[in-house]
Amino acid sequence: MDAETVDLQTLVARYRSRLQLGQTTIRERYLADGDAPRLLRERCRLIDEVLCDLWQALHLPVSLALLAVGGYGRGELYPASDVDLLLLLPEPPGDALIPQLERAVTLCYDIGLEVAPSVRTVGECADAAAGDLTIQTALIEARLLVGSEELFDEFSAELEKVLDPHTFFEAKRSEQDERHLRFDDTPYSLEPNCKESPGGLRDLQTILWIASAAGYGRSWDDLAQYGFLTLEEQEQLKRSIGFLQQLRTRLHIHVGRREDRLLFDYQTALAEQLGYQATETRRASERLMQKYYRTAKEITQINTILLLNIGAAISPLPEQPPQPINERFQNAHDLLDLIDDEVFHRDPGVILEAFLLMQRHPELQGMTARTLRALWHARTLIDDAFRCDPGNRARFIEILQQPHGVLHAMRRMNQFGILGRYLPRFGKIVGQMQHDLFHVYTVDQHILRVLRNLRRFLADEFTHEYPLCSELIGDFSRPWVLYIAALFHDIAKGRGGDHSRLGAVDAAEFCSAHGVDADDSELIVWLVQQHLLMSTVAQKQDIADPDVMGAFAAMVKDERHLTALYLFTVADIRGTSPKVWNSWKGQLLEQLFRSTCRTLLAGGQVPVRQGLIEDRRREALRLLRYFALPDAVHERLWKQLDTVYFLRHSAEEIAWHTRALHYRTSVEQPVVKARINPQGDGLEVMIYTLDQNDLFARLVGFFGRAGYTIVDAKIHTTRHGYALDSFMLLDLSDRGSDRAMINYIEHELTVRLTWQSPPESPGSGRISRQVKHFPIQPQVTIEPDEKGSRYVLSVSAADRPGLLYTIAMTLAAHGANLHTAKISTLGERVEDTFLISGGDLGKTSSRIKLESELLERLKL
Repeated sequence: MDAETVDLQTLVARYRSRLQLGQTTIRERYLADGDAPRLLRERCRLIDEVLCDLWQALHLPVSLALLAVGGYGRGELYPASDVDLLLLLPEPPGDALIPQLERAVTLCYDIGLEVAPSVRTVGECADAAAGDLTIQTALIEARLLVGSEELFDEFSAELEKVLDPHTFFEAKRSEQDERHLRFDDTPYSLEPNCKESPGGLRDLQTILWIASAAGYGRSWDDLAQYGFLTLEEQEQLKRSIGFLQQLRTRLHIHVGRREDRLLFDYQTALAEQLGYQATETRRASERLMQKYYRTAKEITQINTILLLNIGAAISPLPEQPPQPINERFQNAHDLLDLIDDEVFHRDPGVILEAFLLMQRHPELQGMTARTLRALWHARTLIDDAFRCDPGNRARFIEILQQPHGVLHAMRRMNQFGILGRYLPRFGKIVGQMQHDLFHVYTVDQHILRVLRNLRRFLADEFTHEYPLCSELIGDFSRPWVLYIAALFHDIAKGRGGDHSRLGAVDAAEFCSAHGVDADDSELIVWLVQQHLLMSTVAQKQDIADPDVMGAFAAMVKDERHLTALYLFTVADIRGTSPKVWNSWKGQLLEQLFRSTCRTLLAGGQVPVRQGLIEDRRREALRLLRYFALPDAVHERLWKQLDTVYFLRHSAEEIAWHTRALHYRTSVEQPVVKARINPQGDGLEVMIYTLDQNDLFARLVGFFGRAGYTIVDAKIHTTRHGYALDSFMLLDLSDRGSDRAMINYIEHELTVRLTWQSPPESPGSGRISRQVKHFPIQPQVTIEPDEKGSRYVLSVSAADRPGLLYTIAMTLAAHGANLHTAKISTLGERVEDTFLISGGDLGKTSSRIKLESELLERLKL
């Protein structure tokens, strides 16, 4: 081994040890005192010293320079952040210099630095920056570590020539918009990225990059000196930045690598490390995340104001006298502008007037930075006296009653803290996460999404989405009552107790205080208290049963209540998560709505069972005539079917079954027919076979292995011992191949049923991280139905692959017969209802044993 090799090994060992010891000391000091900004500074300083000493030890030419760029250049190095370096050269390297540069970079890796190096001349830097916004941004933050100051000055001068403040501003603003879209344009996702998501650290860095490019300085103090920041905003920024720095630092240390996503896997541990304690109604992680969401909201506020202010300074709009709107506001370049900065302090009621003016003047495209800043600072003026003022109450109701801009007004009011100040109960649920396995938004954002959905029903451009909803709301007088119900339906989340009942109390107080008339107040309060009623009935009960229909019609009372509840239910379900809504739920709700309408039009009289059955038989026969079948085609099959079959199936389904089975009602070969759901998405599958053991489990396993989920099952046994089962299937993987799967299902399932193959498990898939980290305790109840002849099995559990198969096998083991199954998937949670009989279910001990076994098998 030659001397040079020995020297290099010694050099690597010395600097590796120095780096490891230094970083361990910094980390331990942070864990002891929790001072994240000091950790960021000290890690930068340590690496500065190591790199400068290493540079000197390598005896690189004095004409070169080593620059820190990117986050390292900014002086912020998180525990797992890369070290961005630029080796700056006066000219392209020659044959003698290239090996030296390669050795320098290799040594950085060898001593344990995660470097991101680049090697460029000054001219190459200028060319690269001119054509690449990312490089331009990284170079803006460059600082000289060691080497030629003259070369660094030359670099800075060339970079300044390349930078055009206006072009850079527009590019960075567009880049931010695109980045926000990648994160669904919201900081309120379940697992936000504390660096890249809206309201994250990147939004703050964007402001400083723009300021630096425009010559307004590199720090928040510099921006304050230029008048872009107030003292209060500086203090708010200091708190927000400190929280995010603390959170990201803890995240890197906890995970042990670079990770900026606040995944479920880490939220609980981070909350405990940062001192958050669980309460009776909220997890520690939920309290941490509420703090994060509120911080992100504050950062988006400051980001919005500063972008407007700095943009106006960089590219002043042409001189154009503002157009007065009234004595308090004016139109400045199609933006709502204050005439006097003190107007809100003189008359706080003008706060709400600003939002009304935005609605009444469609030519206004937004608010000026001055107006937004004044609104934000004026939010603290909203106190009990403000809320009790009759004029303010009237303005708030007016905002909700306007034909345009209701959603934008509520969103702006929430973003700038005004909505939560005016409705203190709403303020408590701002940023409150719901780890209930189906809501994917904070409570306040879910409420605003429900409001958005209601407003979309009124917009002509969205009538194709839900034509019935658009038709109904178009004829619905005073739709603003629905908006008030939306604001209150989940406002009591997190308090403990029944949030629907508690929210109804809040809604009643609001209506009384705001002079809402008795009829509208009653509807609003009823909607809040019963907002889950329609989805519960549609997804858990047999809506073909006249008794179920009669009970539901009695609860909704009249057509206005029914219409309001239907519109609200569709908007609410669609506002929980993209995964929760599907065409099958839409079909069930519409079917329940139309059936209840008919009942109410008949004076609340539900058709008697026999009359209903006769109607369906006549309609089925009418449909059969379209296929030129003999008049007596139905007789052989129908004489084997009892009244329950005709109650559960629609006339169209009865006609389909009859067409498929009229000539083979007593065959040994199973009959399997599949078709595209005639009323929506998915497949409808009919199975007709001699009854056999474990049939339901066998069918569930097959459909699961084929990639389908069962959303509805109607199980029927004929008088002569045949199973006639119908299933509604949805392909949750969205393969778009339902039609192609029809032949596969008909052939493969027929083979399996013919040979009575053992039930096949649908396979074990991956349990979602949300289910893993926020498990719910499974619940199982078995209660007799109204007639006492059968039992209703209700199951609530976290969804996972093979769940329905597990239930089916357990029922089979107990000899229970299944009659109907209602399968309801709410995001990551299922709420399934089964009508069962047989076995020893008549014995209390047997039912308890079945409940206990199901509970044990449903545990994760």
